[in-house]
Amino acid sequence: MVPTPSQTVGPFFAHALPYAEGPLVVPEDHPDAIELHGRVTDGAGEPVPDALLEICQPGLFGRCETGADGSYRFRTAATDGYIPLLVFGRGLLKPVWTRVYLSADAPFLAEVDPARRGTLVARKEGERSYRFDVRLQGEDETVFFAF
Repeated sequence: MVPTPSQTVGPFFAHALPYAEGPLVVPEDHPDAIELHGRVTDGAGEPVPDALLEICQPGLFGRCETGADGSYRFRTAATDGYIPLLVFGRGLLKPVWTRVYLSADAPFLAEVDPARRGTLVARKEGERSYRFDVRLQGEDETVFFAF
């Protein structure tokens, strides 16, 4: 039997869904503008070159495909809470959803297993730059939520 699009996902995200302004959620001169970047990797630690990521904050939406090395980059607004992040990818029948916290002090994080808590916190890399890597499976797998 030949798989159909309802049985497998991608890699056709990069063809139809992205748009030029997709990762540019706020203008450069926005007072709370930050860069959120990282890589998406699979269970073996290999890059996922054809994933699609979406962020959705109050009044803001962004969409970004990953590069050949699994990298992505958004320009969005900093938040005191978290940035919801959806990951669509080959082999995922539904997107997986996680949260990006810009600070490890968020009260919710106390409810997460300490050994896995770090997978929800972005690392600060400069004044307005944060790195958040997504590991889909295996060791250091990102915490994903059901919604």
